[in-house]
Amino acid sequence: MSHDDGYGSDSGRTGDGYSTIGGTRQTRTRLPDREGDPYTPRRPARTSRSLVTVVGVVVVLLGAIAFANMGGDDTDNNGPSGTKDKNTTSTPTSPTGTKPVTGKNGAIPSGFAHDEQGAQSAAANYSVALGSAEMFDKSTRDEILNVIIAPSAVNGFRSTLDQAYSVGLFKNLGLNEDGSTPSGFTFISRTTPIGTKVTKNSGDQATVDVWCTGLIGLAGEGSTKPVTDGWFTITMELQWIDGDWKAVTHSQKDGPAPVGGDTRASSADEIAGAVNGFGGFTYAR
Repeated sequence: MSHDDGYGSDSGRTGDGYSTIGGTRQTRTRLPDREGDPYTPRRPARTSRSLVTVVGVVVVLLGAIAFANMGGDDTDNNGPSGTKDKNTTSTPTSPTGTKPVTGKNGAIPSGFAHDEQGAQSAAANYSVALGSAEMFDKSTRDEILNVIIAPSAVNGFRSTLDQAYSVGLFKNLGLNEDGSTPSGFTFISRTTPIGTKVTKNSGDQATVDVWCTGLIGLAGEGSTKPVTDGWFTITMELQWIDGDWKAVTHSQKDGPAPVGGDTRASSADEIAGAVNGFGGFTYAR
């Protein structure tokens, strides 16, 4: 896996196709309307993440892009096309389909297949990009949007996100007023897809749900906004444009979330070291 610090709805959405991005008018994004912690606690000991988080999480939305889910080579049960032989089956947790795309547009994978599998790959990778820490910088955010958003929708996304990534949001996350990270801290915003499924497909249009977990917070001694985790599902409408999938709408809702384990919470230094030391993935079905 190569590390290159890259990236990474229907129901309930308003007439504004991108109203779920960047902590906008749709309540599902959970971006705070007023000052306060951007996550709503799920239970007393934990806080949950948001599309602020996917602000990280797209605002709200939540990295790095490399090679993963490469599958077996041509000598195992997978044929050269990456499909299983007739006499083999995959378990629900097994990677399926072809190897990841090799093309990139900047740091974001591109050149997805014009089928359901390609739409799932695109949605997973775009979720990572929209939930990355790079979204907190205006210049890199615009680059991300230009790559993954349909031309007809990109201006709306940009306007919505420019408003969502505000001084108030930065303050809630412990960042400086310009969105930069205070000295001595490491800002973390990362989304990791767990699985994908196509809920609609009509050839050149597809709707994909991406089940994700994510991290957001400020790692460092004395941080008042420590890194927390969350679980959420992103719904993305995609359109086939000029030989690739592009996002038209994007929304998010909480869960499904597993029961928390008994793992000891790591120190701020351990968390910062892990995020800086472990790169993200290129996702493909």
